[in-house]
Amino acid sequence: MSTKKRHRVTLMQVAEHAGVSRATASLVARKSPKISKDTREKVLASMSELGYVYDRVAANLRSQTSTTIGIIITDVANTFYSELLLGVHEELERHGYTVFLGTTFDSVDNQERLISTMLEHRVGGIILCPVSSTSTETVNRIKTLDIPLVLAVRELPNLDFDYVGLDYTQGAQMGVEYLIKKGHKRIAFLGGRPQSSTWHQRIKGFYQAHEIAGLTVDPSLIIDSPPTREGGTEGVKNIIQHPNPPTAIFCFSDLIAFGAIIGLRKAGITPGEEMDIVGFDNVPETEISYPPLTTISSFSKQTGMQAAKLLHERIKDNQKETQKIILKPEIVIRD
Repeated sequence: MSTKKRHRVTLMQVAEHAGVSRATASLVARKSPKISKDTREKVLASMSELGYVYDRVAANLRSQTSTTIGIIITDVANTFYSELLLGVHEELERHGYTVFLGTTFDSVDNQERLISTMLEHRVGGIILCPVSSTSTETVNRIKTLDIPLVLAVRELPNLDFDYVGLDYTQGAQMGVEYLIKKGHKRIAFLGGRPQSSTWHQRIKGFYQAHEIAGLTVDPSLIIDSPPTREGGTEGVKNIIQHPNPPTAIFCFSDLIAFGAIIGLRKAGITPGEEMDIVGFDNVPETEISYPPLTTISSFSKQTGMQAAKLLHERIKDNQKETQKIILKPEIVIRD
């Protein structure tokens, strides 16, 4: 069997095969609308027959621009981020960008590696959903390289970057007020990491709702855990075993709430009857969970679309003033 390495087909070879100039073949490769339909089809047929692959990296180097965008999220298994990615893709594809996805699983080391990889691949910009304990040095490293950056979901304090997120404080307050109106006076706060800005914003709303109602928060009912389904299942054990357990749980996220529901059922406690639960995010599964979950809608798809719009604007003008878009939450009441 031959081990001879196959040489990459060049654009010049495509042009000669199609009987057009290299400039025309280049315009077809770059999807220019200036080329007639017949010429385009002829060049595309030659590309297909010869096995030509467009060298985007080389094109970016020549033009000093990149149509590849990096997006870094914390957990691809969380449908909140799946919805956010839909919004990002819909918006960026309108402008001809290609998306390069990385997942950190809330690990600082993974985030550092992904950022380095994306910078090495000369992405044109990055949408970053930071991990809980992201340092300012990490993000400032991107800034010194003059790479357009938009933060989404989780804001980093004292940093001047475009940001899209939710009013998490108002959202948490709405969720807890709903439980208080149902008659609950001992409410647990379950999930998330205290290192995270979104945790602090939610816990602020948790306290505000109690203060408005004239109730006192029991700090022993504030249970942090990894922001995962498993974190919810493990964290709810502390609530069940509490010497004076609550009658309701406000969860950091829907994913935590799903885990808590599993944990309660394993302990023989019926969610929605013996223990009320409110989630946060309104991911699609909340409608089909059993029982259907009352939650706070954080509009993840809209967050993705807005982040993509801000990044496109930042790429066009990296000197413009930074923008912060804060979406308003809504409570979705179910069983």
